[in-house]
Amino acid sequence: MGTTRTDRTHPSHDLGAILRHWREVRGASQLGLALDAGMSQRHLSFIESGRSVPSRQALSSIVQSLDVPLRERNAVFLAAGYAPVYSEAPWNAVEMQGITRALDRMLHQHNPYPAMVMDRYWNVLAANESSPRFFGSFIDMAARKGPRNMLHLMFDPEGMRPFVQDWDTLARSLVQRVYRETIGRVLDEQTHALLDELFTYPGVDASWRLHGSVGPAPNLPMIPMEFKKNGKVLRYFSMITTVGAPQSIAAQELRIESIFPSDEETEVLHERWFSSKS
Repeated sequence: MGTTRTDRTHPSHDLGAILRHWREVRGASQLGLALDAGMSQRHLSFIESGRSVPSRQALSSIVQSLDVPLRERNAVFLAAGYAPVYSEAPWNAVEMQGITRALDRMLHQHNPYPAMVMDRYWNVLAANESSPRFFGSFIDMAARKGPRNMLHLMFDPEGMRPFVQDWDTLARSLVQRVYRETIGRVLDEQTHALLDELFTYPGVDASWRLHGSVGPAPNLPMIPMEFKKNGKVLRYFSMITTVGAPQSIAAQELRIESIFPSDEETEVLHERWFSSKS
């Protein structure tokens, strides 16, 4: 299933309009959704037309069947007159302590390679000690205003872009990742605005908005991130970790990006140049 924009206009207070909107986003028929949600098509039709007020359980079944992101599910419940179900507390709230401890452990254990915790808009919330050591060896990170955004860092000619080998391929692959990794496979207004900002940078091709393939890297199972330093090319790839079965908005929207060397030469050079023992 592809990624869809969801920034169309619909009344935030109109439950029926919101549900029809999400059904359209998912390409679901009224009959198909009714079957998935365990109700009759007539009942669903009455809910969408405002002739019937759904129970909280019925509404939960509908949003679950439509795979509505947790943040947007709260809006659905509010439109029906119910209290929000999912916590909107920030990622570092007390209730998130179990997750934040795990994040800290994962970040620390990934040294000497960079690892960052990001929100759904690629803003860096936390990072291990190796991240500023690595990126700071290329540019003055202190000169960049927070929150630092990884996409802007890679697209900005005054950021990491001049040090990226084959920048066009990497940049295009990052645009495709924005579409692929959006929460609930939808583009909300803020994600769309982020893409618009990236496309204002020089040399960014409008065709990258298309969802086609970036093109394979020869003999590699992924698109590498290649950085030029001291006459050498350092090759890395990243792995993304998310929270399994999230039950709060912050938990659903967090991701850890862990960067690994993709060849032995990069591993040796990284240890030599960026290790805390260096």
